[in-house]
Amino acid sequence: MFSQTDEKFMRMALEAARQGIAAGQTPFGACIVREGRVLACAHNVVWQQTDITAHGEINTIRLACRAAGTVDLSGCVIYSTTEPCPMCFSAIHWARIARIVFGASIADAQKAGFHELTISNELMKKEGGSEVAVEGGCLKEECVPLFAEWRAAGKSKVY
Repeated sequence: MFSQTDEKFMRMALEAARQGIAAGQTPFGACIVREGRVLACAHNVVWQQTDITAHGEINTIRLACRAAGTVDLSGCVIYSTTEPCPMCFSAIHWARIARIVFGASIADAQKAGFHELTISNELMKKEGGSEVAVEGGCLKEECVPLFAEWRAAGKSKVY
């Protein structure tokens, strides 16, 4: 289902998440790619910036927009270690990102203690009429353990 290219970029998102864990942040990372070229990779910095909106996907979108010189990220793919929350899904939609590829599910984040809304990307896509393609489960077996790595780091705080 997922190509080697998808796995390559998801591993970059995984590395971003691990950088976040090492910095005392939560275990979420993302990477945005256009035509095989990485525009940005970032992790969650909610606690560092005392900003509840500083999710990995949002930070990556901000960086990708700056790199591209536009707010229109048409043709891009975002790789996210966890299924984007409704806020992040909305930003992805508004940026016109073509495809979301994620690893762990919203339910996996809830199991780790995060205060997630239980609305899936597929349902948001359907109900909102979004054209973004949504594909979940990419390297899930590597993404889900990020929650345990985060807990083991001893700096874990949920929000």
